[in-house]
Amino acid sequence: MTADIGFGRKAGDEFTEIPGASVYTPVVREERNSTMNVVNTIDPVYIEAAGKIIEAAEQVFDTIKRDILLPLADHIAFAAKREQEKIFLSNPFVPDIKILFGKEYAVALKSREIIEKMTGYRISDDEAGFIALHIHSGLSDEQVSDTLKTTQIIDDCILMIEECLGDKIRQDSCAYIRLMSHLYYMVVRAKTGEAVNIELNDFIRCKYPKAGQISEVICHYIEKKLEKKLDKEEVGFLAIHIQRIM
Repeated sequence: MTADIGFGRKAGDEFTEIPGASVYTPVVREERNSTMNVVNTIDPVYIEAAGKIIEAAEQVFDTIKRDILLPLADHIAFAAKREQEKIFLSNPFVPDIKILFGKEYAVALKSREIIEKMTGYRISDDEAGFIALHIHSGLSDEQVSDTLKTTQIIDDCILMIEECLGDKIRQDSCAYIRLMSHLYYMVVRAKTGEAVNIELNDFIRCKYPKAGQISEVICHYIEKKLEKKLDKEEVGFLAIHIQRIM
């Protein structure tokens, strides 16, 4: 059973099927009522804008889960309202999002043109960062809130590494980008229970003891935040990336 969104129509109106029109279906039949309740609270223009953003994402990623339509539309509606009321919502994770989800962020930046054309409001780069997380959610099994938590953990880890080193890490360096990416997939592995089959701990203790010590601190922090035990091999694997920025 599908939920059809007829823009410019009222309840009870009939309309013929439009060739090429997108049809969005609730994943579970029981969700239909709650889904329609959400639809009724969002101005159709924001749902249509979200649909066009998903289509733009499909041109880059080929496929994306369309169940992000309503959460994305809801976010766009509030972003437009904030813009209308001149309320600025800061997104401190934009630099991290650019590195971790570069393609998603590029689509989100383009989505600003779609939103402006359809609503008259041009959202900020910070708002685009949040839209990038919605797009990432459509490409993975992660909820936006989970991705935000992961990004916060990674950001904390970078600050901790800088504190241990007593210096800032150059964010435009390849080593920094690799470190960020490694931390992200490290968290993902912890969540999924995926093992690392690379034993570097003895080598690290011998050759790069400081990087190993910092890595142990970071791994303990991640375990605490996720409430999950990391494989001991993660220490040496991460230490290699930390050594590259020292």
